[in-house]
Amino acid sequence: MPHILHAIPRERSVTVHPEDVLSWFATAERDLPWRAGDVTPWQILVSEFMLQQTPVARVLPIWPDWVARWPTPSATAAASQADVLRAWGKLGYPRRAKRLHECAGVIARDFADVVPDDVELLQQLPGVGSYTARAVACFAYRRPVPVVDTNVRRVVARAVHGQADAGPASAKRDHADVSALLPGDDQAARFSAALMELGALVCTARSPRCDGCPLRSTCRWRLAGSPPPVGPKRPAQRYAGTDRQVRGRLLDVLRDTDSAVSRADLDLAWPVDPVQRERALASLLGDGLVEQLADGRFALPGQDRNDSTASR
Repeated sequence: MPHILHAIPRERSVTVHPEDVLSWFATAERDLPWRAGDVTPWQILVSEFMLQQTPVARVLPIWPDWVARWPTPSATAAASQADVLRAWGKLGYPRRAKRLHECAGVIARDFADVVPDDVELLQQLPGVGSYTARAVACFAYRRPVPVVDTNVRRVVARAVHGQADAGPASAKRDHADVSALLPGDDQAARFSAALMELGALVCTARSPRCDGCPLRSTCRWRLAGSPPPVGPKRPAQRYAGTDRQVRGRLLDVLRDTDSAVSRADLDLAWPVDPVQRERALASLLGDGLVEQLADGRFALPGQDRNDSTASR
C-alpha cells in the first residue's frame, strides 16, 4: 500500500552508508554562518527559529545582524517586542519572532542565560517543538539524536524505502528510521547535517540530481527506476491574496515607523478588500503582534507611543 513505511532495522539499512554521505559532505557543505565553530547554542537556536518554513536564502541576510545585535538570550529578552519584530523583517510568520523573544526571556530567567542541552527541556521553551529541540541538541551540543526535516524524510523515503516521497509525517517512524542510520560515534551530528544537506541540494523534490548523489549505487528508489509518487498530488501553497499577505502588509506599515499609526494609514496598505483587511488586523491583534491604543491608533507591542510623533 502507498506510504506505509516502517522503521528499518540497522542491519537492513545498507542503502545509506554514513561514510559515503560524510565524504560527499566534506566537499559539498554550504558555508552557512550558523555552522561556524564559534557559534553559540543560543545563536544556533535563533537560526532554527528563522529557518522554520523559510528558505536559507532569506535567512542569510538577517541572521548575522540579529546575533551581532543580540548575541545572548538576555540581550534578546531586554529588547522590545517592537524592535524584535522590526529586525525579523521579511522572514514571514512573525509569531515566530514573538515566540523567540519569549523563549529568550525564559532562558535568561530560568536557565541562567544558557540554552538547555536536553531535548525534553528544550521542548518546554516557547516556540520550540520536537524538530527544533532535536536540532539544537544535535547541532549545538553534538547529541546523537535524530533530526528529521522534510529533506531528510525525502532522502530516507527514496534511499531506504524506494518511494518517491515520504507521505504523511509520523514522528515515531521517522525518528526510528533516522536513528537506525546514525553512525555510532561522534560523527552522528555531522551526519545529520549531511543528510539534511543531501536532501536540500541533491535529492530535491522536483529535480533530483541522482548522478551526483553519494547514494546513487544503493538508493532503492533509483534502482527501482525512480517511480513517480503515488496518491493525490498536494496542491501548491499560494501567498498572493491570502490573509498572510495582508497581515504582512499591515505589519510593514508599523515596522516602517517609530510611532503609532492611524486606521487610515493601515487602510492604505490593503485597500482592495476592507473585510479581509479587518480580518487580518483582528488576527494580528489576537496574536499580540499589534496593539490598539486608547486613542484608537495602532502600534507594535512595546513601541514608543510618544504623542508628539503621532501619525498624520
